Formats: sequence, C-alpha cells, structure tokens
Amino acid sequence: MNDSNNDLLSDLSRRDFLRLGSITAVGIGIAELHADAAAPSAATMIGVPFAPVANPRIGIIGTGGRGTSLLENLLAADVRVLALCDIVREKAEHAQSLVVKAGQPAPELYTSGDHAFESLVAREDLDLVIIATPWNWHVEMAVASMTHGKHTAVEVPAATTLEDCWKLVNTSEQTRRHCIMLENCCYGYNETLILRMIHEGLFGDLLYGEGAYIHDLRDELFSNKGEGLWRRTVHTQRDGNLYPTHGLGPVANYMGIQRGDTFDYIVSVSTPQRGLDQYRKAHLAADDPRWAERYLDGDMNTSLIKTANGLTITLKHDTVNPHPYDRINTIAGTKGVFADYPPRIYFDGQAGEEAWAGIDAWKDHQHPLWKREGEIAKKLGGHGGMDYIMLYRLIQCLREGLVPDMDVYDAAEWSAPGPLSRASVAGGSAPVKFPDFTRGLWRGRAISQIATQA
Repeated sequence: MNDSNNDLLSDLSRRDFLRLGSITAVGIGIAELHADAAAPSAATMIGVPFAPVANPRIGIIGTGGRGTSLLENLLAADVRVLALCDIVREKAEHAQSLVVKAGQPAPELYTSGDHAFESLVAREDLDLVIIATPWNWHVEMAVASMTHGKHTAVEVPAATTLEDCWKLVNTSEQTRRHCIMLENCCYGYNETLILRMIHEGLFGDLLYGEGAYIHDLRDELFSNKGEGLWRRTVHTQRDGNLYPTHGLGPVANYMGIQRGDTFDYIVSVSTPQRGLDQYRKAHLAADDPRWAERYLDGDMNTSLIKTANGLTITLKHDTVNPHPYDRINTIAGTKGVFADYPPRIYFDGQAGEEAWAGIDAWKDHQHPLWKREGEIAKKLGGHGGMDYIMLYRLIQCLREGLVPDMDVYDAAEWSAPGPLSRASVAGGSAPVKFPDFTRGLWRGRAISQIATQA
C-alpha cells in the first residue's frame, strides 16, 4: 500500500471512529477500541507452556448438547472429570452417568442456580475448566475460572464485545492462566492437511482467503429447547456477523494471523432481514408470543478483512435461510488455490487445464494428529472427528507441558469481527480498525505448533 493510500485510510479511520463513537446502539467507541492503552501491563502469555500435568483434572460448566458432546470426547481421551455444572439438574445428572459409565467416580454436581459455577471454579483440585454455555455467560465464567487459578477452555465465540475480548486478554495475562477458545474447525482433516501444505510452500505466497458460517438453523432457532431458548434472541439485538470463528479460525491459521501478520481493519455489509420473519409466518400460530419479537440482524452479513501484510479475507454469516451447510474454507496463493464444500484444489500447471482436482492425491500431507488418532476420531463423530482431535491435542499439551496451539490472543482476535462488523454496518459500512491484542508482539511471533507438529 502506497503512502497516499495509507493517508486516505488513516483519514477515513479517524472520521469513522468519531462517527461510530456516537452510535450508542452499537456500543463500540474509541475508548473500547483502544482499551489496551489504559489496561494494566502484564507479561504476555505468548509462548507460555502449560505446567505439565500427567493426569489432568477437568470441570465442565454447561452439560447440554454441546457440553455433553465435549464430555464424551474427553472421556475417550482418558481424562478425569471431577465436577459438572448446569442450571438444569437433569442434564448434569445425565452427564454424571456418562462419567460413571466410563469407569470413573461420580463427579460432583453444581446445579443450584445461575451462579453455581462460582463454586465449581473455586475448587482446588481442577487443572482445566471447560465452558459450554450460552454466549452471554462465556466471559464472566472464564474470568472467574482464571481468577481462581484454572486454565480455561471456552466455546465459540469467546466474547461478543471488544470490552470482553480485552477482559479475557488482561485476565489471562494477570493470572498467568491460559484461556483457549474451542475452535474445533481448526482441527478438521481438510483444515490441518491444507495448513501443512501451506507451510511446506505448496501454495506459494498467500494472497486471500474466504470463510463462512452458512448453516440453516431456523428449526433450531425456533425450538423450545436447547439453543432455541436463547440463540434467537441475539437476532433481536445485533446486526452483523453473529458467529465468525468457524469460518475465520482456519483461514487465520493458514495466514499466520497473530504470528507475523494481524488483522488491520474490517468493512461489513448486511442484507435486509427476511428469513426469520418468513419462517415465523409459515410455522407459528397467530397467538404465539414470539410474534412480538423484532429481528434486527441482516440475513447475510458479508465482511472484508484486510491484514497488516495486505492479505484479504472475505467472511460471511447466514443461519436463517435455506442453504447447504458451508464454511467456504478457501485459501489462495501465487501457486494455487484450495476451496472446500466440496474439497477441491488447483495448482499451477496441474493436469486437466483449468479443471479442479480432488485432494486425495495429497493425503501424504495429512496432519500427524489425524495419522495417529484419526480412526478413533471418526468413530466418535463430533463434526467429523475434529472435536476429538481438538480435545486430544489440548490434553496432550497439558500432559506434556507444551505451549497451546491457540491462546487468548487468538480467542480475542477471532471473536472481534462480531462487534467490529456491527460497528461497520451501523456506520454505513465504514472501515473499522482491529485492536492489537498482542500489543505489537505478533510481529516476531513463531507460527502455531499445530502447523509444524511432527
């Protein structure tokens, strides 16, 4: 980027920050964007290994559908589960029965109310707390867990405001405890295969990537159980990308974000809102109380992210229209391009002229985790096995005293497009700068261990 473009971007950013700072409905202003400037300085958590724990002791907050799935994968990884928490006692008891069935003593249950988790994280005998609850509880629970000396793994997105992103970063640094977002898509077979190929140089110099979360969740959103009890409400509160990390995490890994590059700014647009209104019209009785809801989130949100090194990422979100499941998962460089759904690859000079090829010919590059644990992962299921690979690797890092593949800076950076996309949409699709959660340390940081693990 030349100097004149830099000056233009700087001028746009100054004007738009001032404009966005006055939009109280978005809740993002200059103070929040630059919260790091006022934050107490603490030593970074970059490159900090776990203290080795031969037999990690786990507590889980949230034992609904997602929490139970994580529990089953953890039990397959042979870890001890000592404590379970849920506001619905029947769910906690079901999870407890799974632990007993696996041959372990019955874990203690915490089910007395919304803040029962505070007693769980205060225990002295836990090494890791896993949080699988509705989004609005993630940060409060993670902060409590770290403050009580526990490493913490939290479901996606880790946070939904920039203030909370900074809260996670600052608490992790101050307590010297890791906060890891459970972005399972970074551990998929295709994602880890392509990551290895990128770092072997097969794609040349990277140029752009694309990611998405396109998933028809209308039935789930209007369900009277599970995520239907809370997730639809978010559509009445925000207009932007509500769920950015599944599509963004793998692309960020490909590009080495926070490890030699970082997100610079985002521009975001939303379509009109139609899907939830039309689904409600077709499926709800006239006297259903949900007719009083007013949905704000545009059906398709499309964001463009520019990195400090000049790469671009297109990021999409749509969960309220008929569409096959799609995370897009594309990465392109000077020597070739990979695109997923279905997986296909094209390298410069390959046979077939301009026709795509499959990826089976590149199986020799599959990740060592999948070579060793792939059969177990596939038998367990869990999003094609990626859930087990993610948790197996996290527990491996704990047991062997390794640096985690993903840390609090990734959790904050990958969650930030949620609030930043809302700010851009509300500001007429103005460019909005990303905070620097690493405080400049991304420049000299080594790439993630998952890319190079032998």
